Amino acid sequence: MAAAAAGRRRFFPPVTAYDAAAGARRTVAADLDGTLLVSSSAFPYYFLVALEAGSYLRALALLLAAPWLLALYVGVSEAAAIALLVFITFAGLRVRDVEAVARAVLPRHYAAGVRADTWAVFRGCAERRVVVTASPAVMVGEFVREFLGAEVAGTELETFASGKRFTGRIKAVLVGEKKREVVERLFAGGDMPDVGLGDRESDHDFMAICKEAYMVPKNKRAPRAAADELLSRAIFHDGRLVRRPEPASALFALAYLPVGFAVALLRVFLNLPVPARLVRHTYRLTGIRLAVRGAPPPPPRPGTPGSLLVCNHRTALDPIIVSIALGRPVTCVTYSVSRLSTAISPIRAAALTRDRAADAARIAALLEEGDVVVCPEGTTCREPYLLRFSALFAELTARIVPVAVEARQGTYYGSTARGWKFLDPYFFYMNPRPGYEVTFLPALRPEETCVAGGRSAVEVANHVQRVIAKELGFQCTTLTRKDKYMKLAGNDGRVAADKPKAN
Repeated sequence: MAAAAAGRRRFFPPVTAYDAAAGARRTVAADLDGTLLVSSSAFPYYFLVALEAGSYLRALALLLAAPWLLALYVGVSEAAAIALLVFITFAGLRVRDVEAVARAVLPRHYAAGVRADTWAVFRGCAERRVVVTASPAVMVGEFVREFLGAEVAGTELETFASGKRFTGRIKAVLVGEKKREVVERLFAGGDMPDVGLGDRESDHDFMAICKEAYMVPKNKRAPRAAADELLSRAIFHDGRLVRRPEPASALFALAYLPVGFAVALLRVFLNLPVPARLVRHTYRLTGIRLAVRGAPPPPPRPGTPGSLLVCNHRTALDPIIVSIALGRPVTCVTYSVSRLSTAISPIRAAALTRDRAADAARIAALLEEGDVVVCPEGTTCREPYLLRFSALFAELTARIVPVAVEARQGTYYGSTARGWKFLDPYFFYMNPRPGYEVTFLPALRPEETCVAGGRSAVEVANHVQRVIAKELGFQCTTLTRKDKYMKLAGNDGRVAADKPKAN
């Protein structure tokens, strides 16, 4: 115990004293919160687990307990505070739900807060990187492995005998001497880490056995690592909250939720009976910002088919917003249309079948009746990237108009991969000041199309993708709907067709 106490009282130089030119370091062990991450508080991540894997009431209970958790942390011990925090957050939650949140929701928030100076030191030790953290391993593991390229040693949580739900109890909180024991076990060969990084006294024990160690001073304004400096990027992510839920923003998001839902109902049903050409004005009255740029295509005339409006996909509202920006009705085509969505949609929605020939004939027939909106990405993407465009649309007409859309969401995301999709439009309208920007780009020239110019469908699809990406300042990718859903939900994103009833 005396040796451990002496370890805790040791002085360690600040991380700014690290000299990368002094020699090669191969291995490193580091704390996470406050060390590799700018913020020393893990509360926002527990809150996200409580909300996304649990419920509104669990998240509210955790938020109300926050002052008591802080008092316990300061007045009793870090281990006691973490034990209570874990119990409120995890007790009774299904393991698979927590794992899904750790895979689909948390990494974006963690990645946005990586501290640039400590990440440079950590990444420089390329042979072996280990993160030693008091946070539950199930919560941080996906981020640490994918974005930091490291092993993770975190607090282990107990489950019931079935292994399907958490009890809320922990086997041992990984702080102080426990961190030292874990590092000694991971480096059992006797060659301790070349570098140790920590930010608080409870890290001193494991730092003392590293060959050299550095303290990371608290600095909420410390520069953050750019997204492209990490080992992965959060192109796909899920969860309803736009911002990292610090206590103040978490309180607002929960307290405003019932008010926001009432506002969303007002915005939806007030505008339903309003003609498309007038909705822009009622949007303004209800606090929805809509900016329209470019020259919309002329309306279809008798004997002239409609235009195929090809847009990127940000929320399920994209086709409706395009119709409002045009000031006239359109038809949207999609792979999944619920009866509820069809009943309350102000525009016509036509379901596709994934049969290429049948879908092509369906869209061609719709174009004879008027304008058609299609989102060839096949699913929404929240980040500034465009997924691969399906080439089907390019084979149908020479009247192709690219449309760039961008949704402004400040509190809640109006899209989800794992949640209730029928609520997506309402979550968008629940934002205090939601907004959309619609830019109608020049129609493709005849020589740029398949029908009149002889281009291949893939060439046309890629060209339209690049045109829209350039307008928005986004990056083109070859990722698909299947990639998104395999990442976020563990499936290919298809909605199973109803089985025919037996006679």
